[in-house]
Amino acid sequence: MKRVNKLPLTSQCHHWTRLGEVPWNVQKYWKQRYTIFPYYDEGIYMTPDAWFGVTPEPVANQIAHELSSIISTSKTTVIDLFAGVGANAISLALATAEDGSTPRWEKVIAIELDAPTLACAQHNAFLHGVADNIIWVLGDSFKYLDALLNSPEKLEDDVRVNVESTALFASPPWGGPGYSTDDIFDLNTMEPYNLDKLHSSYRSMDHALYLPRTSDLRQVAKLVPDGTKIDVVQYCVEGASKAMVVYMPAVRDVDTAMET
Repeated sequence: MKRVNKLPLTSQCHHWTRLGEVPWNVQKYWKQRYTIFPYYDEGIYMTPDAWFGVTPEPVANQIAHELSSIISTSKTTVIDLFAGVGANAISLALATAEDGSTPRWEKVIAIELDAPTLACAQHNAFLHGVADNIIWVLGDSFKYLDALLNSPEKLEDDVRVNVESTALFASPPWGGPGYSTDDIFDLNTMEPYNLDKLHSSYRSMDHALYLPRTSDLRQVAKLVPDGTKIDVVQYCVEGASKAMVVYMPAVRDVDTAMET
C-alpha cells in the first residue's frame, strides 16, 4: 500500500449550485451545505454518498482541537482511517500546537477506499491550503493497519509509521441515515463495521471513534480497561447534537496482531 498523487475529479464528484441539480435524497443535506462546509461556494466537491456521513467543518475543527490535547504530545502522527471528502483530515492538518503556529502533527495520513471520494478530499484540502500536508492513501484502512502491525515491510516509507507515536481517528459509516431514529443506537449491529470490529482493529493504539449521538455507552464501557477513565464528547451544531466521539487509550497488554 502506498501514497497516491492527486486523483482527478470524476463524474461522481459534484459541486451543486442549484437545488434542481441535487438528487431528492440528498436535498436535505445540501440545504445544510454552509453548516457542513462554510466555504462551500469556494468550490467544495462531494460525492452523493458523502453527504450522509461528512463531519460538519465546525465539528471537525473542534474534534481536531480536542484530539490534539487529549492525546499525548508523544503522538506525532495521526491517521484518518475513513477520510471521506476530507473534513477531518483537513482539520487535523490545520491543527496547531499550544503556540498557535507549529503544526500539532508531524504527519497526517488520510485513507479512503473510494477513488472519487478521495479525489474530492484532495480537492477540498487544496482549497483549504493543506493538500500537500496530508499523505493520501487509496485503499482499505483495515488492510493498511494489518500491514502496519504485522508486515510493515509491505508498506512504502511514506506510510510506514512508528506505532508507538501514532494515534488513530475513525469516522466509520453508520449504515445509512436510519440510525437517527433509534433512541439508543446498537453499536454491535452497526454496519458494515460494528464496535467490536473497530475496537479490535484499533486497540493497540490510542484512537478516537466518531459515533452516532445516541450510541449505547454501556457497550463502549465494556471495552474500557479496568480502572481507566475515558473521554466521551457530544458535538453539537446550532444547539443540536450531531455525533459523539469516544477517545480510547491503547490497550498495552494485548498482542498487537490484527484480528482478520
